[in-house]
Amino acid sequence: MKLTWFGGTTIRVHIGGAILVVDAAGAPEGIDAAELVSGADVVIAGFGAELQATDAARWRPRKPSRLLDEGDAPPAVEAWSAGPGAVLIDAVGEPPLLLVAGDVPVLGRWMEIAVVTLFGDGAGLTALGQGVLEDTPPRLLALAGDEAAIDLAIPALRDRLDGSGLVALEAGMALEI
Repeated sequence: MKLTWFGGTTIRVHIGGAILVVDAAGAPEGIDAAELVSGADVVIAGFGAELQATDAARWRPRKPSRLLDEGDAPPAVEAWSAGPGAVLIDAVGEPPLLLVAGDVPVLGRWMEIAVVTLFGDGAGLTALGQGVLEDTPPRLLALAGDEAAIDLAIPALRDRLDGSGLVALEAGMALEI
């Protein structure tokens, strides 16, 4: 999995052999939205508002198929809305990816293997992080915000990680997980 955050809620995700772009229309000035989506297999507009909804508390990641059952192509990457401002992405063989820019949905036990990317500024990023870490901390928590937001969030979250990794995304720089 590779995450490239461009600013705001615009992110390009390489996962499970597919390229997904989320919220290309919201790309910051200087980022060409057409270039951003070129080569993408899936473009998710409106931060997932048009996606089919799923109950994140009951959702389960798909299991890899048996070698006997595998076809020539890998299983498709799937994406759902996990609530307003939350996109859940599943690719067989990869950890689940949850993108959150709105309210943190009620989450299930699958969170312990998940990668969660939070988008926000100021105290909002800290509040999202605290909401995610409240029940089942994820494998990795990635913060997508400006420098001031990151400076506020890291001290507030680092003592609550309970084994989760914590990284800050830098606009335009890819993070391989």
